[in-house]
Amino acid sequence: MNFMADVNIPSPKQLIAYPEKIFLSGSCFTEHIGRKLEELKFPVLQNPNGILFDPLSVCKSIVSYIRNHQYAPEDLFYSNELWQSWDHHSQFSGMEKDAVLATINNSQQKAHGFLKQADWLIITLGSSFSYQLSEDGRSVANCHREPARLFNKHLLGIEEIIRALDNCIHQLFHFNEKIKIIFTISPVRHLRDGVIENNRSKARLIEAVHHMVNKFDRLYYFPAYELVIDVLRDYRFYDVDLAHPNYAATEFVFDTFEKHFIGDDAQALIQEIRKINIARKHKPFHPETQAHKNFLIAHLKKVIELQEKYENLDFRDEVKYFMGHT
Repeated sequence: MNFMADVNIPSPKQLIAYPEKIFLSGSCFTEHIGRKLEELKFPVLQNPNGILFDPLSVCKSIVSYIRNHQYAPEDLFYSNELWQSWDHHSQFSGMEKDAVLATINNSQQKAHGFLKQADWLIITLGSSFSYQLSEDGRSVANCHREPARLFNKHLLGIEEIIRALDNCIHQLFHFNEKIKIIFTISPVRHLRDGVIENNRSKARLIEAVHHMVNKFDRLYYFPAYELVIDVLRDYRFYDVDLAHPNYAATEFVFDTFEKHFIGDDAQALIQEIRKINIARKHKPFHPETQAHKNFLIAHLKKVIELQEKYENLDFRDEVKYFMGHT
């Protein structure tokens, strides 16, 4: 008897390989995937604006990277003793206006250069709800805990989402002719919107994304949402807030992603890198023993071999760690 539903996951014609560059943008679930890829030594740049949830914010940010848009002092606003940007996560906020502006523009320049060379773009959309400033209708990526009266909350229609994605992708393909795009829908449940509203929101994202995937050759869909909602489908795979997938769920999703989207040669190297990562996290009870020193020397040798074999990957931190503890 099969206790889990099967999900058909078509793989791309060309799978992810080392040392291809991967750009990630979108919701907090984006960062789960990004951190995993980073740990496995893929060249990664994720969320240069910070976490973004709705399609308008994601598309606006990507277009700004393409154009290398530089923010001006008048693009910031001052509230709660901080200078902030409506286009950026609060991690960019700060007390010094010039410092905030410099951090934002440095991130823009880095994103522009990386996106130009990227082989893959992973976009994770979280919600169809968009927020606009009441005074001028400008869409905002983050409300920065400002009073609700300052915003209009709008559930984007499918056609609105498609228009935003279509415009963004056309500009992106002109900017970087080799890039391939993987769409995912975040399995994080936006319960503050309401259960019914969250489902309506996710449904619109799914429909719009599949429209785009069917339209373009280099677009793919990875069913992160379906894997959690329809395959795991149990609250024991969620955190205590009943909204965010827990460690077991995110591991399951990434393992599935690895199986269907990463090539065999890369998967073989991944197994070697995972062994190194496990060894680095090992906490010995008696670090002064010769047995532990031999353990460190053996893994230092392995890391050096990998660095020599894969010159495009960066193992400097691992070499420093094992060398410093021997």
